[in-house]
Amino acid sequence: MTHAGRWPSGTVAELAVSAIKGMAMRAARIPGAVSLTWGLPSFPTPEPIRDAVARALAADPDVGKYTLPDGLPELRHAIARQRRGLDADGPDPDRNVLVTAGNMQGLSALLRAVVDPGDEVILTDPCFASHIQQVRLCGARPVYWTLDEARGWSLDLDALPGLVGPRTRAIVLVTPSNPTGKVFEREALLRVAEIAEAADLLVVIDDPYSYLVYDDPERYFDLGAEPSVAHRLAYLFTFSKMFAMSGWRLGYMVVPESLKREVLKAHDATIICAPRISQVAGLAALGLDRAHVDHFRAVLAARRVHIRERLDRLAHAFSYHPPEGAYYVFPRIVAPHADASEFCLRVLDAVGVALTPGSAFGPSGEHHVRMAFCVSDEAIDEAFDRLERLFPR
Repeated sequence: MTHAGRWPSGTVAELAVSAIKGMAMRAARIPGAVSLTWGLPSFPTPEPIRDAVARALAADPDVGKYTLPDGLPELRHAIARQRRGLDADGPDPDRNVLVTAGNMQGLSALLRAVVDPGDEVILTDPCFASHIQQVRLCGARPVYWTLDEARGWSLDLDALPGLVGPRTRAIVLVTPSNPTGKVFEREALLRVAEIAEAADLLVVIDDPYSYLVYDDPERYFDLGAEPSVAHRLAYLFTFSKMFAMSGWRLGYMVVPESLKREVLKAHDATIICAPRISQVAGLAALGLDRAHVDHFRAVLAARRVHIRERLDRLAHAFSYHPPEGAYYVFPRIVAPHADASEFCLRVLDAVGVALTPGSAFGPSGEHHVRMAFCVSDEAIDEAFDRLERLFPR
């Protein structure tokens, strides 16, 4: 006899594994399936980073030990120097910088420090699917800020003030956006900061993709480097995408001093510190000349062209706004379907192509799918060859 049915908490029992991972795991059980679900870069971690870790493993007797909870001092200083390159009066490595085990863990610790059960966090709609889970795991409620699909998934600034209530604590933004690839404009982000100031809200910037802006990279605006906003902004950076270090689980946050003290409590209680070996890798990464970033961007820009060409041949099945950044496209399903989940399961079962149902990214994502083009050109072609067979003209 088992009692497992009474063990899960009510909060966790109401959640499901992210549809991104769920579809990836389902596809992994199908021989020959092609997956466009996971935002996992196809690039290897740059060689100088791996070499630095190999040297540390051979020579540093402390490489397998804990670090201080907020991270290696030399890494925090390197982070502060990088951020000061954007703002001469930028963060202090001891007062404002905390090294995390990636942005997922960082956001988890941050939310635990700022929300209580029953509080509210504003998320764009669509938004990153795991942000919804993070908010709910804290017992808080996601409040969806619907993006304007007709204008390429732009921020609807007129709607934001009406979403703020007495229990609203924060607004979470990703730009370029996951899943839409939208790059939010400078003026819009500054207006968000003004609204947050008036309502005494924390603005959270989750930054995996700032290096991936196509066509006009100067359009990217780093709200985290705006001095006037620093007192109410949490900037979270992950090494996963820019340095092809997704498996190293490393990131950092820059927050006001008073908030760092609170976040450290949750961070220490759940993970103690980010893995030291990953922090060694991160220190090496910050010292690179970034030539690899130009290479990553060029390859992904070509793949963006490639997947758009293939989507254009399936205009009878999908319609889409061209992504401006990141490495996702978020087409609306034009082909007959019941809902996004039914569609994705049918496609996977019929032709072995894994897509992520848009409903995982918020209510406005329904009747859409997310396709990741960080995979190889061969995977893109194989996936779309199969889709064309399933949806002939």
